[in-house]
Amino acid sequence: MTAALLALGGVTACDQGGAGDQGEVRLKFFFWGGDKRIELTQKVLDLYHQRHPEVSFDVAAQPNSGYFDKLAERIDGGDAPDLFQIDDNYLTEFAQRDYLLDLGPFVADDRIDLTQVSNGLVRYGRVGSAQVGVAAAENTAALVYDKTLLDRLGVATPANGMDYPRYLAWAAQISEKSAGAVAGTMDPSADYKAFWLWLRSQGKEFYAGSALGFTDADVTAWFTMWKDARADGITPAAPVVHEANAGDATKQLVVTGQAATSFMWSNQLPEMQQKTKNELGIVAYPGGESAAWARASMYWSGYRDTAHADVVADVIDFLVNDPEAAEILGTERGLAPNLQNRRALEISLTDPVMKASIAYTNEMSTRYGKAPLPPPKGHGAIRAALVKAAEAAQSETLTPALAATQFVTEANAALG
Repeated sequence: MTAALLALGGVTACDQGGAGDQGEVRLKFFFWGGDKRIELTQKVLDLYHQRHPEVSFDVAAQPNSGYFDKLAERIDGGDAPDLFQIDDNYLTEFAQRDYLLDLGPFVADDRIDLTQVSNGLVRYGRVGSAQVGVAAAENTAALVYDKTLLDRLGVATPANGMDYPRYLAWAAQISEKSAGAVAGTMDPSADYKAFWLWLRSQGKEFYAGSALGFTDADVTAWFTMWKDARADGITPAAPVVHEANAGDATKQLVVTGQAATSFMWSNQLPEMQQKTKNELGIVAYPGGESAAWARASMYWSGYRDTAHADVVADVIDFLVNDPEAAEILGTERGLAPNLQNRRALEISLTDPVMKASIAYTNEMSTRYGKAPLPPPKGHGAIRAALVKAAEAAQSETLTPALAATQFVTEANAALG
């Protein structure tokens, strides 16, 4: 698929219920994703059409790059999609711009049934008192490791939730036993989720409402820990780490063979496994396992001024709860938010890697800490500022302390 906006064919669909009461309805549906996501989304909308023959969909998709700019442009330009995909980088910002439909009334009367969705995942779609997003899928942070490499070197697999000193000591064995050919760990200092979980393992948060929940000293300690690991040969050199900092699953160092671990999301394991012949495994990030929480990999949201709010709610309920829809969508966006559908999917799957991803998330769900509120407006810019500052520390252009000051200054500016 090209980077240009891809317009898909209209699917026709409506029903008994909220949709049918409005007669002929045409919904604009917008999301980001690659060819596989487009194919599966089209199939699930075809299924909705079969059940609701009076609702039509004008469907458009594009790559993630530029998606939110395009979404805002469409809303401001009078061509707002009725139903669209969004993530936690922009949920609060778009809610504060008054773009998003409050789905709370539909949840309250079970037109959107969230009884099979965990409370933490439901909460992670609220901004203030409004339910502005419903999880399209769930994922959680996962340390992906190269089991084949560890077996060859005679190093035990990492344990769930080992603290950072123990984790770095474990990683040092790999660097030593491979004679420096493979680093023991990726340097995740530019990774906001790794920093966030590190903070939570110490009883702190990334955000305190609409302010930062950490200080310059916290960031300095985080950057210093990885500077020391780099000096000890436990992590790769800065140019190698830079290749992975953008987050592309296919360029992670555990896939390219340059590090034994990468700090990822659980739903990325199948894609990563396709890119290497070595067997990969997953465990929790270092630090307390309760630092993790039920996170929506992305949400379904509606446009505030849609003329078809009832139909939007009905489609969201279908996407979240229908067993056949769940089977079609699989794990492409992450794990099914409806726990009954997830269990059925886990049983039916034959791919051992997908089964491992589901099993890991299910295990972690028993250990989750309280979900934070979705990030405030400016989170996307803050993530970019962390990468910039961390890379300055990684390359030693700045000391950890100066890089930390730079990051905190830019983060506060992004929060306004």
